[in-house]
Amino acid sequence: MSAIENNWQPTAEIDTLKKRAQYLADVRLFFAERDVWEVETPILSQAAPTAPYLDSFSTDYIPIGTQTKQTHYLQTSPEFAMKRLLAVGSGSIYQIARVFRNGEQGKLHSPEFTMLEWYRPELSLNQLIDEVNSLLQQVFGFKPVCRLSYRGIFEFYLKLNVFSCSDEAIKHCAQQHITGLPEDLETDRDGWLEILMSYIIEPRLAAMNLPLFIYDFPASQAQLAKIKTDCDGYQVADRFELYINGVELANGYSELQDANELRQRFEHDNQQRTKQNKPIMPLDENLLAAMKHGLPECSGVALGLDRLIMLALDKQAINQVQSFNC
Repeated sequence: MSAIENNWQPTAEIDTLKKRAQYLADVRLFFAERDVWEVETPILSQAAPTAPYLDSFSTDYIPIGTQTKQTHYLQTSPEFAMKRLLAVGSGSIYQIARVFRNGEQGKLHSPEFTMLEWYRPELSLNQLIDEVNSLLQQVFGFKPVCRLSYRGIFEFYLKLNVFSCSDEAIKHCAQQHITGLPEDLETDRDGWLEILMSYIIEPRLAAMNLPLFIYDFPASQAQLAKIKTDCDGYQVADRFELYINGVELANGYSELQDANELRQRFEHDNQQRTKQNKPIMPLDENLLAAMKHGLPECSGVALGLDRLIMLALDKQAINQVQSFNC
């Protein structure tokens, strides 16, 4: 029997797909009750995220009657287009979007998956965390989510103040706690922190068996978030991540509004991509123009729906809640 004859059937059971459909209906009701309206934005764009950890799918668009190829990219998130809507006064919006990330595959990863993303001009980041908490409890039946700072989890598990210690101390901590690391492994400060998070902290978060928000990341990990000063005088990124059973589910920001700062971050990303032998990505000039026009003060979050449904239904891999693999 050929591979095709074996693989034509859905990867999820029909009963699971019906439950998934109900979750999507309940998510839409959750936002309707809060006067957050659903939007749709293009999947294709002539620009793409510059973040070094993201690899976009690209395709060639050739207008009829020409031989000119225009490179387009499949969205890794609907964020950039949604912010253009915010800049013209859309108010609170959400989107259930198909998104694409090249190279991703595994129990928790897929090159194509579903993202729930929403933006709330009316809410502070703490209020947005409350709303995420409500969504998890009311729609998906999870327990209330605990909150810990990024600095706090590193101090608790590794006795390391990540804001005041040296780069060498972080590297030494990783080499001391993680067996099998290559002796010649070289990365930057954030790279070592990510290694410690992945190999040491996330497995311990999984053992806690509690939903958890981690907030106030190092300023160098701000991505598209604002930077603020915390109560101890450290510069931190005003953002959070959501974990359930050690699985990262969501990223939320107090959104950066400064177009010039955002351009600098994009350009720095492309410099890092060059160092990693990755292609330079075209900047989203439409987003930057919208930012200059005026992005309202707002908070936003992107949440992986497949992972969330997987955990809610006690499945072991996201393909068990998706109709088919790519």
